[in-house]
Amino acid sequence: MTSSDEGGARAASPSSLAPHHKLSRRETLELYSARVPFRLKLALVWAVILGFLVALFAAAGFDTDWMRENAEFIARGITWTIVIAVLSIALACVLALLGALGRLSHNAIAVGLTGFYTSFFRGTPLIVQLFLIYLALPQIGIALGDPWADLLTLDVLTAGVLALGLNYGAYMTEIFRAGIQSVGHGQSEAAEALGMNYLQKMRRVVLPQAFRVIIPPSGNEFIAMMKDTALVSFLGTSIDQMEIFRRAQLVGKADFRNLEALLVAALIYWGLTTVFQFFQVRLERRLGRAYVRGTTGSRMLGGMR
Repeated sequence: MTSSDEGGARAASPSSLAPHHKLSRRETLELYSARVPFRLKLALVWAVILGFLVALFAAAGFDTDWMRENAEFIARGITWTIVIAVLSIALACVLALLGALGRLSHNAIAVGLTGFYTSFFRGTPLIVQLFLIYLALPQIGIALGDPWADLLTLDVLTAGVLALGLNYGAYMTEIFRAGIQSVGHGQSEAAEALGMNYLQKMRRVVLPQAFRVIIPPSGNEFIAMMKDTALVSFLGTSIDQMEIFRRAQLVGKADFRNLEALLVAALIYWGLTTVFQFFQVRLERRLGRAYVRGTTGSRMLGGMR
Protein backbone atom coordinates (compact mmCIF):
# COMPACT_ATOMS: atom_id res chain seq x y z
CA MET A 1 0.00 0.00 0.00
CA THR A 2 1.36 3.43 -0.94
CA SER A 3 1.52 6.45 1.31
CA SER A 4 -1.28 8.09 -0.64
CA ASP A 5 -3.53 5.05 -0.10
CA GLU A 6 -2.72 5.03 3.60
CA GLY A 7 -3.54 8.72 3.83
CA GLY A 8 -6.88 8.13 2.10
CA ALA A 9 -7.71 5.26 4.43
CA ARG A 10 -6.90 7.44 7.45
CA ALA A 11 -9.09 10.20 6.05
CA ALA A 12 -12.03 7.81 5.66
CA SER A 13 -11.60 6.11 9.04
CA PRO A 14 -14.33 6.54 11.66
CA SER A 15 -11.92 8.27 14.00
CA SER A 16 -11.52 11.12 11.55
CA LEU A 17 -15.26 11.72 11.29
CA ALA A 18 -17.19 14.12 13.47
CA PRO A 19 -17.62 12.51 16.90
CA HIS A 20 -21.15 13.83 17.33
CA HIS A 21 -23.81 13.96 14.62
CA LYS A 22 -27.00 15.77 15.50
CA LEU A 23 -30.01 13.76 14.32
CA SER A 24 -32.83 15.49 12.55
CA ARG A 25 -36.39 15.19 13.82
CA ARG A 26 -37.25 12.70 11.08
CA GLU A 27 -34.24 10.53 11.86
CA THR A 28 -35.11 10.62 15.57
CA LEU A 29 -38.67 9.49 14.87
CA GLU A 30 -37.44 6.70 12.62
CA LEU A 31 -35.02 5.59 15.34
CA TYR A 32 -37.76 5.42 17.97
CA SER A 33 -40.13 3.75 15.48
CA ALA A 34 -37.59 1.02 14.77
CA ARG A 35 -37.58 0.10 18.47
CA VAL A 36 -41.36 -0.49 18.53
CA PRO A 37 -42.46 -4.00 17.39
CA PHE A 38 -44.35 -4.07 14.10
CA ARG A 39 -47.37 -5.85 15.59
CA LEU A 40 -47.69 -3.21 18.28
CA LYS A 41 -47.65 -0.46 15.66
CA LEU A 42 -50.26 -2.36 13.65
CA ALA A 43 -52.46 -2.71 16.73
CA LEU A 44 -52.15 1.02 17.40
CA VAL A 45 -53.25 1.82 13.85
CA TRP A 46 -56.31 -0.43 14.21
CA ALA A 47 -57.10 1.11 17.60
CA VAL A 48 -57.02 4.62 16.13
CA ILE A 49 -59.26 3.61 13.22
CA LEU A 50 -61.75 1.85 15.48
CA GLY A 51 -61.74 4.77 17.90
CA PHE A 52 -62.52 7.14 15.04
CA LEU A 53 -65.38 4.92 13.87
CA VAL A 54 -66.78 4.64 17.39
CA ALA A 55 -66.70 8.42 17.70
CA LEU A 56 -68.59 8.78 14.42
CA PHE A 57 -71.08 6.14 15.55
CA ALA A 58 -71.70 7.97 18.83
CA ALA A 59 -72.08 11.31 17.03
CA ALA A 60 -74.63 9.85 14.59
CA GLY A 61 -76.96 8.92 17.43
CA PHE A 62 -77.96 5.44 16.25
CA ASP A 63 -80.56 3.54 18.24
CA THR A 64 -78.29 1.00 19.90
CA ASP A 65 -81.10 -0.57 21.92
CA TRP A 66 -82.98 -1.40 18.72
CA MET A 67 -79.81 -2.83 17.18
CA ARG A 68 -79.24 -5.15 20.14
CA GLU A 69 -82.86 -6.31 20.13
CA ASN A 70 -82.94 -7.15 16.40
CA ALA A 71 -79.36 -8.37 15.89
CA GLU A 72 -80.37 -11.97 16.62
CA PHE A 73 -83.19 -11.88 14.04
CA ILE A 74 -80.83 -10.55 11.38
CA ALA A 75 -78.06 -12.99 12.33
CA ARG A 76 -80.37 -15.95 11.70
CA GLY A 77 -79.82 -15.32 8.01
CA ILE A 78 -76.21 -16.51 8.32
CA THR A 79 -77.35 -20.09 7.69
CA TRP A 80 -78.96 -19.35 4.35
CA THR A 81 -76.16 -16.99 3.35
CA ILE A 82 -73.61 -19.77 3.82
CA VAL A 83 -75.87 -22.39 2.17
CA ILE A 84 -76.34 -20.25 -0.94
CA ALA A 85 -72.63 -19.42 -1.09
CA VAL A 86 -71.48 -23.04 -0.66
CA LEU A 87 -73.87 -24.41 -3.30
CA SER A 88 -72.99 -21.60 -5.70
CA ILE A 89 -69.23 -22.01 -5.30
CA ALA A 90 -69.56 -25.77 -5.85
CA LEU A 91 -71.42 -25.14 -9.12
CA ALA A 92 -68.92 -22.43 -10.07
CA CYS A 93 -65.95 -24.77 -9.55
CA VAL A 94 -67.47 -27.43 -11.80
CA LEU A 95 -68.26 -24.89 -14.51
CA ALA A 96 -64.83 -23.28 -14.17
CA LEU A 97 -63.08 -26.63 -14.55
CA LEU A 98 -65.11 -27.50 -17.64
CA GLY A 99 -64.60 -24.00 -19.01
CA ALA A 100 -60.85 -24.13 -18.46
CA LEU A 101 -60.52 -27.54 -20.13
CA GLY A 102 -62.61 -26.24 -23.02
CA ARG A 103 -60.47 -23.13 -23.42
CA LEU A 104 -57.31 -25.26 -23.43
CA SER A 105 -58.62 -27.84 -25.89
CA HIS A 106 -58.06 -27.86 -29.64
CA ASN A 107 -61.72 -28.57 -30.38
CA ALA A 108 -63.42 -25.62 -32.08
CA ILE A 109 -66.83 -26.46 -30.58
CA ALA A 110 -65.48 -26.61 -27.01
CA VAL A 111 -63.51 -23.39 -27.46
CA GLY A 112 -66.52 -21.63 -28.98
CA LEU A 113 -68.97 -22.73 -26.26
CA THR A 114 -66.68 -21.83 -23.38
CA GLY A 115 -65.71 -18.57 -25.03
CA PHE A 116 -69.36 -17.55 -25.41
CA TYR A 117 -70.14 -18.61 -21.84
CA THR A 118 -67.33 -16.59 -20.28
CA SER A 119 -67.97 -13.59 -22.54
CA PHE A 120 -71.68 -13.38 -21.72
CA PHE A 121 -71.54 -13.94 -17.96
CA ARG A 122 -68.52 -11.69 -17.51
CA GLY A 123 -69.98 -9.01 -19.76
CA THR A 124 -73.39 -8.60 -18.11
CA PRO A 125 -74.24 -7.50 -14.53
CA LEU A 126 -75.00 -10.19 -11.96
CA ILE A 127 -78.29 -8.56 -10.98
CA VAL A 128 -79.46 -8.72 -14.61
CA GLN A 129 -78.54 -12.39 -14.79
CA LEU A 130 -80.55 -13.07 -11.62
CA PHE A 131 -83.71 -11.57 -13.10
CA LEU A 132 -83.16 -13.23 -16.48
CA ILE A 133 -82.90 -16.67 -14.90
CA TYR A 134 -85.80 -16.10 -12.49
CA LEU A 135 -88.21 -14.35 -14.90
CA ALA A 136 -87.13 -15.19 -18.45
CA LEU A 137 -86.68 -18.95 -18.08
CA PRO A 138 -90.33 -19.56 -17.08
CA GLN A 139 -91.51 -17.63 -20.17
CA ILE A 140 -89.25 -19.74 -22.38
CA GLY A 141 -90.62 -22.87 -20.72
CA ILE A 142 -94.21 -21.79 -21.32
CA ALA A 143 -93.41 -21.14 -24.97
CA LEU A 144 -91.84 -24.59 -25.34
CA GLY A 145 -94.73 -26.32 -23.56
CA ASP A 146 -94.67 -29.35 -21.26
CA PRO A 147 -92.49 -30.53 -19.61
CA TRP A 148 -90.27 -27.47 -20.04
CA ALA A 149 -92.72 -25.14 -18.34
CA ASP A 150 -92.28 -26.92 -15.02
CA LEU A 151 -88.55 -27.56 -15.43
CA LEU A 152 -87.67 -23.94 -16.19
CA THR A 153 -89.85 -22.43 -13.46
CA LEU A 154 -87.39 -22.10 -10.59
CA ASP A 155 -87.84 -21.03 -6.99
CA VAL A 156 -85.87 -18.07 -5.65
CA LEU A 157 -83.04 -20.01 -4.03
CA THR A 158 -82.49 -22.27 -7.03
CA ALA A 159 -82.43 -19.27 -9.37
CA GLY A 160 -80.04 -17.45 -7.05
CA VAL A 161 -77.63 -20.40 -6.78
CA LEU A 162 -77.74 -20.92 -10.55
CA ALA A 163 -77.07 -17.25 -11.31
CA LEU A 164 -74.23 -16.95 -8.79
CA GLY A 165 -72.68 -20.23 -9.94
CA LEU A 166 -72.82 -19.27 -13.61
CA ASN A 167 -71.45 -15.79 -12.98
CA TYR A 168 -68.58 -16.78 -10.73
CA GLY A 169 -67.83 -19.85 -12.82
CA ALA A 170 -67.13 -17.57 -15.78
CA TYR A 171 -64.63 -15.55 -13.76
CA MET A 172 -63.06 -18.61 -12.16
CA THR A 173 -62.54 -20.22 -15.57
CA GLU A 174 -59.44 -18.08 -16.01
CA ILE A 175 -58.25 -19.05 -12.51
CA PHE A 176 -58.53 -22.75 -13.32
CA ARG A 177 -56.93 -22.24 -16.73
CA ALA A 178 -53.95 -20.45 -15.18
CA GLY A 179 -53.61 -23.16 -12.55
CA ILE A 180 -53.58 -25.94 -15.15
CA GLN A 181 -51.07 -24.07 -17.29
CA SER A 182 -48.80 -23.59 -14.26
CA VAL A 183 -48.06 -27.33 -14.26
CA GLY A 184 -44.97 -28.03 -16.36
CA HIS A 185 -45.31 -29.79 -19.71
CA GLY A 186 -42.89 -32.42 -18.50
CA GLN A 187 -45.52 -33.67 -16.06
CA SER A 188 -48.00 -34.28 -18.88
CA GLU A 189 -45.36 -35.91 -21.04
CA ALA A 190 -44.35 -38.20 -18.18
CA ALA A 191 -47.99 -39.21 -17.60
CA GLU A 192 -48.45 -39.96 -21.30
CA ALA A 193 -45.24 -41.98 -21.31
CA LEU A 194 -46.72 -44.12 -18.53
CA GLY A 195 -49.70 -44.88 -20.76
CA MET A 196 -52.28 -42.65 -19.07
CA ASN A 197 -55.17 -41.33 -21.12
CA TYR A 198 -56.32 -37.69 -20.96
CA LEU A 199 -58.72 -38.15 -18.03
CA GLN A 200 -56.21 -40.16 -16.00
CA LYS A 201 -53.49 -37.59 -16.67
CA MET A 202 -55.66 -34.69 -15.55
CA ARG A 203 -57.05 -36.49 -12.49
CA ARG A 204 -53.84 -38.05 -11.20
CA VAL A 205 -51.07 -35.68 -12.31
CA VAL A 206 -52.14 -32.23 -13.51
CA LEU A 207 -55.08 -31.21 -11.32
CA PRO A 208 -53.55 -32.21 -7.95
CA GLN A 209 -50.61 -29.89 -8.69
CA ALA A 210 -52.80 -27.16 -10.18
CA PHE A 211 -54.98 -26.94 -7.06
CA ARG A 212 -52.11 -25.29 -5.19
CA VAL A 213 -52.46 -22.34 -7.56
CA ILE A 214 -56.25 -22.54 -7.92
CA ILE A 215 -57.36 -22.65 -4.29
CA PRO A 216 -56.09 -19.24 -2.99
CA PRO A 217 -57.91 -17.08 -5.58
CA SER A 218 -60.92 -19.41 -5.42
CA GLY A 219 -61.10 -18.69 -1.69
CA ASN A 220 -61.24 -14.99 -2.48
CA GLU A 221 -64.08 -15.66 -4.92
CA PHE A 222 -65.99 -17.55 -2.23
CA ILE A 223 -65.63 -14.64 0.20
CA ALA A 224 -66.85 -12.22 -2.46
CA MET A 225 -69.74 -14.57 -3.28
CA MET A 226 -70.91 -14.56 0.34
CA LYS A 227 -71.44 -10.82 0.08
CA ASP A 228 -73.12 -11.10 -3.32
CA THR A 229 -75.74 -13.46 -1.89
CA ALA A 230 -77.45 -10.25 -0.75
CA LEU A 231 -78.53 -9.72 -4.37
CA VAL A 232 -80.77 -12.80 -4.16
CA SER A 233 -83.03 -10.82 -1.81
CA PHE A 234 -84.19 -8.67 -4.74
CA LEU A 235 -86.05 -11.69 -6.09
CA GLY A 236 -88.02 -12.03 -2.84
CA THR A 237 -87.91 -14.99 -0.46
CA SER A 238 -90.05 -16.50 2.27
CA ILE A 239 -89.25 -15.49 5.84
CA ASP A 240 -87.78 -18.89 6.77
CA GLN A 241 -85.29 -18.73 3.86
CA MET A 242 -84.14 -15.13 4.15
CA GLU A 243 -80.43 -14.39 4.16
CA ILE A 244 -78.79 -11.62 6.16
CA PHE A 245 -79.52 -8.64 3.93
CA ARG A 246 -83.17 -9.57 3.35
CA ARG A 247 -83.81 -9.89 7.07
CA ALA A 248 -82.11 -6.55 7.75
CA GLN A 249 -84.13 -4.92 4.99
CA LEU A 250 -87.41 -6.34 6.30
CA VAL A 251 -87.01 -5.45 9.98
CA GLY A 252 -85.48 -2.07 9.17
CA LYS A 253 -88.43 -0.99 7.05
CA ALA A 254 -90.94 -2.26 9.60
CA ASP A 255 -89.49 -0.11 12.42
CA PHE A 256 -88.14 2.78 10.29
CA ARG A 257 -84.60 1.89 11.34
CA ASN A 258 -83.04 1.24 7.95
CA LEU A 259 -79.58 2.60 8.79
CA GLU A 260 -79.38 0.66 12.04
CA ALA A 261 -80.44 -2.55 10.30
CA LEU A 262 -77.93 -2.11 7.49
CA LEU A 263 -75.17 -1.40 10.00
CA VAL A 264 -75.93 -4.64 11.86
CA ALA A 265 -75.92 -6.53 8.56
CA ALA A 266 -72.59 -4.95 7.60
CA LEU A 267 -71.01 -6.02 10.90
CA ILE A 268 -72.27 -9.58 10.43
CA TYR A 269 -70.89 -9.76 6.89
CA TRP A 270 -67.59 -8.35 8.13
CA GLY A 271 -67.39 -11.00 10.83
CA LEU A 272 -68.16 -13.78 8.35
CA THR A 273 -65.50 -12.67 5.89
CA THR A 274 -62.94 -12.31 8.69
CA VAL A 275 -63.55 -15.89 9.85
CA PHE A 276 -63.28 -17.35 6.37
CA GLN A 277 -60.18 -15.27 5.59
CA PHE A 278 -58.54 -16.77 8.67
CA PHE A 279 -59.19 -20.32 7.48
CA GLN A 280 -58.18 -19.40 3.94
CA VAL A 281 -54.76 -18.21 5.11
CA ARG A 282 -54.23 -21.42 7.07
CA LEU A 283 -55.23 -23.51 4.06
CA GLU A 284 -52.85 -21.60 1.78
CA ARG A 285 -49.97 -22.14 4.22
CA ARG A 286 -50.74 -25.84 4.44
CA LEU A 287 -50.88 -26.28 0.67
CA GLY A 288 -47.72 -24.26 0.07
CA ARG A 289 -45.69 -25.89 2.85
CA ALA A 290 -44.23 -28.57 0.58
CA TYR A 291 -43.26 -25.99 -2.04
CA VAL A 292 -41.34 -23.64 0.25
CA ARG A 293 -37.64 -23.94 -0.44
CA GLY A 294 -35.71 -25.46 2.41
CA THR A 295 -38.71 -26.81 4.29
CA THR A 296 -38.07 -30.44 3.44
CA GLY A 297 -34.38 -30.15 4.20
CA SER A 298 -34.98 -28.50 7.57
CA ARG A 299 -37.41 -31.27 8.51
CA MET A 300 -34.88 -33.95 7.60
CA LEU A 301 -32.21 -32.22 9.65
CA GLY A 302 -34.63 -31.91 12.55
CA GLY A 303 -35.34 -35.63 12.35
CA MET A 304 -31.62 -36.45 12.29
CA ARG A 305 -31.14 -34.43 15.47
